[in-house]
Amino acid sequence: MAVSPSDIKQAYPLPVYNYRVEIGGDAVAFSEVTGLSISHEVTTFKESPISGGSAGPRVFLMPSQAKEATVTLKKGFVRTESVKRLYNWISSIALNQVEKRDIFVRLCDEAGEPVISWKILNAFPVKLDAPGFDAKSNDVAVETIEMRADRVMIEEA
Repeated sequence: MAVSPSDIKQAYPLPVYNYRVEIGGDAVAFSEVTGLSISHEVTTFKESPISGGSAGPRVFLMPSQAKEATVTLKKGFVRTESVKRLYNWISSIALNQVEKRDIFVRLCDEAGEPVISWKILNAFPVKLDAPGFDAKSNDVAVETIEMRADRVMIEEA
């Protein structure tokens, strides 16, 4: 069965390793992104039973408000970039002046062009974890930042 390049482009899933993260318009290299979830709370409604009926109340489940998003980003610790981009951002919370930023996670095709984007609205950092230290290891020092946001939206390029 012969498959053309255009068929492959349309029918095959994209690999997860080819993505780009932008915070406030600046590209930042992260090695892992998790928590891009869209979810809603559920509200329960109970209807009183019909008179004379033996069955209890009828229960309805309905979606309600969108839940806020918790997104986790991991990156290698870089001398000049890590403090400037992440530590200064989370430190601003102490002054009660945190700047909420939109974050884009763009999944790219083999040419590096965005195909689909997850837009994280009004994100702000709530936790910054330092790398784990181990004298017996030669792994890269990876820092983790946890963000809270109003919601996540998906946009096609």
